This record gives sequence, structure tokens and C-alpha cells, in this order.
Amino acid sequence: MSSSTPFKMRLVHLDLKGAPPKVSYLSEVFPLFHALGANGLLIEYEDMFPYEGHLRLLRAKHAYSPSEVTEILRLARLSELEVVPLVQTFGHMEFVLKHAAFAHLREVALFPNTLNPHEAESLALVQAMIDQILELHRDVRWLHIGCDEVYYLGEGETSKQWLQQEQNSHSKLCLSHMQAVASHVLTQHPGVTPLVWDDMLRDIPPEQLKASGVPQLVEPVLWDYGADLDVHGKIFLIGKYQECGFQRLWAASAFKGATGASQALPPVEHHIRNHELWLQVAGSGPVDALQGIILTGWQRYDHFSVLCELLPVGIPSLAACLQSLVHGGFAEDVRLRVERFLGVSSLEITDTVSLHLRSSVDTLLERNRYVTGWFSPYHRRRKLVHPVMIQHIQPEALSLLSRWNQLVQQLEAALQLAFYPDAIEEWMEENVLPSTQRLQALLQDLGEAAAQQPPPTSPGWDTGQNP
Repeated sequence: MSSSTPFKMRLVHLDLKGAPPKVSYLSEVFPLFHALGANGLLIEYEDMFPYEGHLRLLRAKHAYSPSEVTEILRLARLSELEVVPLVQTFGHMEFVLKHAAFAHLREVALFPNTLNPHEAESLALVQAMIDQILELHRDVRWLHIGCDEVYYLGEGETSKQWLQQEQNSHSKLCLSHMQAVASHVLTQHPGVTPLVWDDMLRDIPPEQLKASGVPQLVEPVLWDYGADLDVHGKIFLIGKYQECGFQRLWAASAFKGATGASQALPPVEHHIRNHELWLQVAGSGPVDALQGIILTGWQRYDHFSVLCELLPVGIPSLAACLQSLVHGGFAEDVRLRVERFLGVSSLEITDTVSLHLRSSVDTLLERNRYVTGWFSPYHRRRKLVHPVMIQHIQPEALSLLSRWNQLVQQLEAALQLAFYPDAIEEWMEENVLPSTQRLQALLQDLGEAAAQQPPPTSPGWDTGQNP
């Protein structure tokens, strides 16, 4: 392994709020992560953690059992991957606040995003979540407590009244909750340091950050997933945070899940560029300012959004990004090494089953001259069709549907190796069913139109012969 990387810690993010992998699949990819240069994992459990007691209702249908969490940690150790658990404690609390039992703890009654920081019960809730997470992660050095994108903070009725007092502000409200949560971690779990996403801290004046005491409690994670990352702006931000008293800082990049809520394939070059820019930040900023980098791989933009790129199709991008960090860049020799390692001719996946399916169905429905010329939506609604056109359209449509049904069965079998049934159902419904249903609807309309044709011997049948 090259020593040219400025990032001592390289954590791969597992976002389990969508398409969480089976433990058997993780047992196969953890050694791969290690071989590619990762030495840690950021595990964002969300509703996949086996919460107990009054928190049990947070569990997803296929949530990991305590023994499965223990097995994940064992597998991580075998691959020399240090685990950092993540639990959201302020924003992105949809998986908690969507439940009627906790809806009264919303900052804004209508929205389940953000926790009301004024309620003592809110702090007790996140403390209980933290304690249960750390009970199963006894020897971790860090706990990520989230705190990003705390939307609508200050818009709740209690907050509005609180903010009317002259000495109060949105920043103070945010920092006081961070301080309370971080203090709980440090007092109840000595040796565990809280990490926080940095976006809520960026615009707070340095004097206010210093006075809050938060810089002595947490380590900020500066996140930016863009291919146009502002290197000088990040270096300035690092300096600001250091001046405020933050002892250690982290970076966060992205290898997938950052270029569109419904993105199917990661744009690899975008993600490589993002990592090259982070290398520039680390190389140009204060020496050893960033002790590690988290390669995020978002699986949903939030709890209610659709799935974006699944982990298996993100592996080539992850490989390229990790190797760029290990070697200090992504020169041609590094690219060739990654392609050889993965056994692929190109890192850019340009086609998937779902894209090819959509394309083939579009071709039949929108560019086949018999369909567009003789069985248009007008004809289909009225079940009108020239009999000879049935012979031109039906065999091709049946053949296409048969081929896709076979491929879909193979695809489902492959997905079952990695994912639970609900994730497969969701992915298929989003990416495959719309196309196959369009094909089935065409055949159904064609069958109904054919059924309305009079038999050839009927007196009303036009034989097409001249009088």
C-alpha cells in the first residue's frame, strides 16, 4: 500500500435506510473494501438497528438481530475495518418521528424531519438510542451523531417564542442541542468521541462557536460531494474550525448517492474528481488537519425518497475512489490497476437491465412502424386494429415479453443474494415493472381488439378483393 495518502482513516459509509445488504453479502464485500484501501466503516443503521423496549417500534421489518450486528462487527474486524456507528439525533429523524408515539416531539408538527430540542423527552429519546447503539458497540472510538440538515429548526411554536428573547438565535438553539447530545456521549461512554456533520456549523460566527463549548466536545466532518468542490473555501473553513478550538477534523466525499435522488448508476468520473479535489484540500491545507475521510454511499436522500444506486453497482466507483486516495490521485496506471482488479474493461457502467428493458419497450411502442401507424393510443382506447397488424405486432411483443420475463427472474435471483424481499420488491417496482406493464398492456389491448374482429366468413368481413 502506498504511503502517499494524506488520509490515515478511510471509512466506507453503509447507508442502511434503503436496500440494506444481507450479512452474507457484507461478508463478501468487507474483504474487498479492505483490499481496495479502506480501513474503516461508518454504519448508518437507521431503522435496521435492533432497538429494544419502547424503541422497538423503530425496527424495520428485516432489521438486523443483535446477533447479526455482532456478526457484522466480527466480519469488520476480520477485514481490519474499524467501525463507527451513526445515529441521527437532530435532523433526518423521519424514521423515528413518523411514528405516532413520537410525533409530538417534532419541531414542526406537520414534518417528521427535525426533533424539537426544547422538550426534555427529545433528549431522553436520543440518549436512549445512543445507549442502545453503544451497548452493542462496546469498543468503538467514535460515534457519529449526525446533526446535518436540521430543516425547519426555529419554526416550531416553542422555538418561535424562545427566539423572541433577545439573547437567543437559531445558532444558539442548534449548538445547545449538539452540546447536550455530545455531553451525554462523553459522560456516559468515556473513550467515545462524537462526530457531527458540519453543515449546521459552517455559517456560525467563530466567537459563538468558541463560547458554546461544542469545539471541545465533537469532531466535525466537512462534507462536500461535488466535482466542483471549492478547494480554497474548504481550506478557509478548516482554518476557521481550528481557530474555534476543534481538535480534529474529518472530510466526507461520495462514491455514490450524491448526484440525483433516483440515480441508477454512479457517474464514476464525477466521484473520482470529487476525491481528487479532497486530496488537493488535504495537500494544500494545514498539515494533518484532516485525520480521515468518509466515502459516503447514500442509498436514499431521506427516509421517504426512492432508492438511488444500489451498493453492488457502486463498487467500481468505490474502488476508483479508494485507490485514488491510496495513491494520491487517479493516474492511468491506477485506473488500469483498478480495472484489472475488478476484471472489467471500463469503470463506467453505461447499461443496466432496467435501462435496456426501458429502451427495448420504448423502441417497440414508440418507434415500431406497425404500432405507431396502426395501433396508436387512439386505436387502443377504441380497440380498433387492422387484422393483419395483429400478425405484425403480437409475435414481436410476445417474444420481447418472454425474453424479459426470463431475465427478470435471473435478476431477482441475483438481487436475493444481497438484499431482503422488501428492497427487491421496491427496486423492481421502480425500475422493471413500469416497462413490463406497458408491454403487457399493449398485448392486452391487442387481444381485446382482436376479439372484436368478426370471423372471416362473416358477411360483414371485407376480403379486400375488387368487385
